[in-house]
Amino acid sequence: MRWVGRFLPRRREMSPTAAGEHTLPQVRRHVFTVPVEPGAVRMARREAEAKLAEFGIAPKSLLSDAALLVVGELVANVLRHAADRSPTADVGVTVGAGQLVIGVADRDPRIPDVEGAAVGAGLRTVAELTAWFGGTLTVEPDWAGPGKDVLARFLIPDADAR
Repeated sequence: MRWVGRFLPRRREMSPTAAGEHTLPQVRRHVFTVPVEPGAVRMARREAEAKLAEFGIAPKSLLSDAALLVVGELVANVLRHAADRSPTADVGVTVGAGQLVIGVADRDPRIPDVEGAAVGAGLRTVAELTAWFGGTLTVEPDWAGPGKDVLARFLIPDADAR
């Protein structure tokens, strides 16, 4: 291998087979913001529904319906529990590597317990839906400041099972 400059190796030509072995799966992501006010759930579900279809999740499928229910529950939780601290919520829809991730972020630093007996009905529903699809529900502190990110991960079933 010849060195270009001081530190970078010269790019080697690879065979198509070798190059394909390292191809990463395509990840598609869309993040949008909804105001924390009446109508936020409907607005979030509508935009998420459009992106799910665009990203290859069949409309009216079990996975699509579960994901939209999760969007609704998580945005409703922001309305119920964080409206005084978070004027907006960020909703993310990510599809890639055999997973669908629905994320909702707000500016309320309180982290709900998603595994204890005190889990509310909404988060319990979200946890059950993600588990049914082989996924998980997690809550992480926001790395950029006060707040949290609630992440619902689903394993995407084979096309026949969608």
